Amino acid sequence: MNKQKPQKATGMPGPGGRPGHGSSFGKIEKAHDVRTTLQRLLAILKPYWLALIAAFILVGISSVLGVLSPYLMGTAIDDFITVGDMAGLWGIVLLMLAAYVGSWIARIGQGIIMTWVSQKAMYTLRRNMFEHLQTLSLSFFDRHPHGELMSRLTNDLDAISRILSQNVTELFSGLISLIGILAMMFFINFWLTLGSMFFLPLMMVMVGFVGKRTRKSFREYQMRIGKLNGQLEEMFSGQRVILAFGQEARALADFDASNKKVRQVGIRAQSYAMLIPPLMGILSNANVAILAGLGGWMALRGLVTVGTIAAFYNYSRNFAAPLRHIGNLYNQIQSALAGAERVFEVIDERPELTDIPNAVTLGEIDGEVVFDNVNFSYLPGVPVIKDMGLHASPGQSVALVGPTGAGKTTIVNLLTRFYDINSGSIAIDGHNTRDVHKASLRRKLGIVLQDTFLFSESVRENIRYGRLDATDEECIAAAKLANADQFILRLPQGYDTQLSERGSNLSQGQRQLLAIARAVLADPGILILDEATSSVDTRTEVRIQGALLRLMQGRTSFIIAHRLSTIQHADKILVIREGQIIERGTHKELLAQGGFYHNLYMSQFKGKAP
Repeated sequence: MNKQKPQKATGMPGPGGRPGHGSSFGKIEKAHDVRTTLQRLLAILKPYWLALIAAFILVGISSVLGVLSPYLMGTAIDDFITVGDMAGLWGIVLLMLAAYVGSWIARIGQGIIMTWVSQKAMYTLRRNMFEHLQTLSLSFFDRHPHGELMSRLTNDLDAISRILSQNVTELFSGLISLIGILAMMFFINFWLTLGSMFFLPLMMVMVGFVGKRTRKSFREYQMRIGKLNGQLEEMFSGQRVILAFGQEARALADFDASNKKVRQVGIRAQSYAMLIPPLMGILSNANVAILAGLGGWMALRGLVTVGTIAAFYNYSRNFAAPLRHIGNLYNQIQSALAGAERVFEVIDERPELTDIPNAVTLGEIDGEVVFDNVNFSYLPGVPVIKDMGLHASPGQSVALVGPTGAGKTTIVNLLTRFYDINSGSIAIDGHNTRDVHKASLRRKLGIVLQDTFLFSESVRENIRYGRLDATDEECIAAAKLANADQFILRLPQGYDTQLSERGSNLSQGQRQLLAIARAVLADPGILILDEATSSVDTRTEVRIQGALLRLMQGRTSFIIAHRLSTIQHADKILVIREGQIIERGTHKELLAQGGFYHNLYMSQFKGKAP
């Protein structure tokens, strides 16, 4: 061959003042840019640097062997075919075959390594994100639809997994191939190489121009997908309401509107993504035309051989192929980086509730609870609890009554420290709850809610959720104390019966009894009952009340109830209105006062308007 020496060259508030679902995240510390995102992804890969080095070495070997093949073919034409040297030809053919096989083996090896690395890294990132979600307060989940968070935990992480397992090595392989091909082309013929590179600067400019808009479009697309997932999750959860009110058409219209937005953004994102491959194809074909003209002219003048032109033609086609591939990868990488930014947004969200450095761990408690001038608002300027003061003695039952939205549930949310108060203090046995480890505080609290949440596990495991180290015998004993044992034994597999999502294969009363059994097993020092019997019939209510009375014995209890018949025997009744305690006393004392409580009671039992 004719060889030349290389040349140097916020959400809006919902009912009761609580924030509703929104779509925007709070301000975070990290900037949303490519460099920062790449740095953070590399930090995740740092523990696997030896495996990454091995993978990149194999990628380099595969790329170099692939680059040698056109050179060997040109050598075969000039040095063996033209002179009829069959022995030499068979030798170089075997050498080409060995190069192809070696490249294939190296590519398989790096694929296996990168799959292992990517799955390890995704396990870490997925766990970090889920673990971080557990540290965030309820206000975070109030602001963000669950489906949107699920999209970040699944779709966006899958996009990152693809970039780590495939795109990174493919991009590196393409770059190595480009550099190797370019080096071989300069080594073979300087002027043909310059001719082949005529359109390269234009290619780079177009990739940069289109790529910037592609990343922005893919980020918006993934945000829209997250919102659509949130809407779907909400519709599936509320399917009974949709059917009950005959709002199927409305649900379809709402979904169709969101789906159209996803379609519009998706078309824009994919349109930008589709620009690069055909542009690369057109420019690479233009390069071939230039090579044909320039190479033909040089061949007619004896400046290059036929083998050189053949090698250059293959190199030119091979040069265009990684360019087109890099163009495709660039779009995929832009999409993955947009997903990574969304994942890091969640991880960067700062917990609103944190333990102080020297937080106290609560041991056994007597159950004394004191609210001292407590003020709280979900949103600034919208007070929900105002100058709240209350005292519950150990073992005392305290009932909270009042109209909807008065702040009853908010009081117990503050006691459990699901939210932090704005001013004042809340103390348990003299310990300010802000000075106590949240985990140890909540271990001392047992909660039975109106809307009982059960997991898609066995009945036994749902009861054991109250205390994970409990034995089977302790779970059964708790169920018996909660009056749940009888109905559990009638289930197909008894305690091993698998529950469907949210325990929908049980009645509301049965779900409440399981929730009480769970609270019994937790053996809390303070018990919170939030409308625990409001959704069941009178007969079931009697059974549940019996279980609750046994559970309340010897424990400080806070009872939220609209049915005043369920709290007549409470030691103390607090009447809440617009975030303030307006009356307090026993049932008889409050009736005798003839005030707000008297009117509530009479409206329920005598039919009189309050």
